[in-house]
Amino acid sequence: MRDEMSCQVCRGPLRPSPRGRRPVYCSRACQARAYRSRRNPPVPAGPDPEPDGRRRQIVEAVWRIASEHGLRMATIRGVAAEAGVTPRAVQYHFTSKNHLLVTALQALHRDNERHGRERIEARSGASDPRVMLRATLEELLPLDEQRRASLRVMTAYYAWSLTDPVLAAVFLHQEHQLEDLVAALITAAGAVPPIDAAQEANLLVGGVSGLGLDLLHRRRTRADVRRTLDYHLGRVLPRRP
Repeated sequence: MRDEMSCQVCRGPLRPSPRGRRPVYCSRACQARAYRSRRNPPVPAGPDPEPDGRRRQIVEAVWRIASEHGLRMATIRGVAAEAGVTPRAVQYHFTSKNHLLVTALQALHRDNERHGRERIEARSGASDPRVMLRATLEELLPLDEQRRASLRVMTAYYAWSLTDPVLAAVFLHQEHQLEDLVAALITAAGAVPPIDAAQEANLLVGGVSGLGLDLLHRRRTRADVRRTLDYHLGRVLPRRP
């Protein structure tokens, strides 16, 4: 839920309104920015170059704070303290807090893709679309420490994006890319009508994402989740003779 004592745009402190109404923006400039964003939804910026050195150090500090305390605690001062640098160093490498958060999110996407590709390629039979399909869906599950930490960070970002149009644009950019991949793998694995590969992909991606959150909260065990995944894959794909 949005902090009622902070500006909707810049998250800065709000001043009491002389008219007795609860303020929403800290200044006319922020009010104008909010109006422009409603009229012209932001186009997601291209990803920054892969952070390295001090920039990577700062980005990883954002991840740790988001994972352990939520993204609201990822202030410039908080990130600087977690990274072991000065606030001035953070501001030197990133033009604004939003630039820092978006860069950290884009870097997390790249890390997840790289780790996922390495895990899938390491599987025996990785060229088999059935193996690829299962491996792709399992990348949505927190089955090791790297994926657990990543899912915690992504969940923190998702909650923040509900009230931040710039972060929402990063989340929604090419939003169906994973579903399209899963649909292609379902088709390649031999699914036949009346199975609709696109609709099954939507259900599988959404369902496995939800199971991942249950696993993170320990509402389900790995065995429970794998049985559910096996059931749905068995329903979608014909058994081999």
